[in-house]
Amino acid sequence: MFGFKLSDEKIASPTEVRDAPLGFTVHSMPTPSEALEGEAARTRVGRWKMLMVLLICASPVIASYWTYYVIRPEGRRNYGELMEPQRPLPEVATVSLSGQTAPLSALKGQWLLISVGGGACDAACQQRLYFQRQLRETLGKDKDRLDRVWLIQDDVMPADALLPAMAQATVLKVKVQDLQAWLPAAKGHSLDAHLYVVDPLGNLMMRFPADMDAAGAAKAKRDLERVLKASAFWDTPGR
Repeated sequence: MFGFKLSDEKIASPTEVRDAPLGFTVHSMPTPSEALEGEAARTRVGRWKMLMVLLICASPVIASYWTYYVIRPEGRRNYGELMEPQRPLPEVATVSLSGQTAPLSALKGQWLLISVGGGACDAACQQRLYFQRQLRETLGKDKDRLDRVWLIQDDVMPADALLPAMAQATVLKVKVQDLQAWLPAAKGHSLDAHLYVVDPLGNLMMRFPADMDAAGAAKAKRDLERVLKASAFWDTPGR
């Protein structure tokens, strides 16, 4: 017959099995005031981080302005007038001579030397355009970092004789009221009497004195050379 052989080991009865003691860890819940304080701390940290990012992004421009306007190692005086507060390129409509439309703010990303005038462009206007062209050309290897811009404040088409000289410039038609709201003229002068400088971030930086002559153009050239030199470590040619 077949059978089962039981071992000699004793099988413990259920009553002889003892459960191991259970351990409990009690975590206290934060109070409402503690939760609010933690949230406020995280908010402060986030704001500081955002501020640091903004400062890092703006530091190159701030450094170049500081070098040019504050340190002044040569004890020089500027010919151009610094514009304060900042006046960014506005989101106003422009129309090119070929009829294409774009916002004026699309010009940011490059140093700009801006002239303003009517499309008929009288002798004073032509003189400003001549100085504008010469100022850029005399910058040598840095000239590609500066764009010439002529903003026409009426609907008059420029004469054909002017167009060859403006072939490498940006020519746009802009409503005169939009230009008056953005560009400040010196007391006693109209806004088309000046040349203006805009930095690559799109902020109006400098205004040259009205009715510039040859001596003034030489001083304006030195200003442009200095500001381009001060920004050389972060600015690159072209958009």
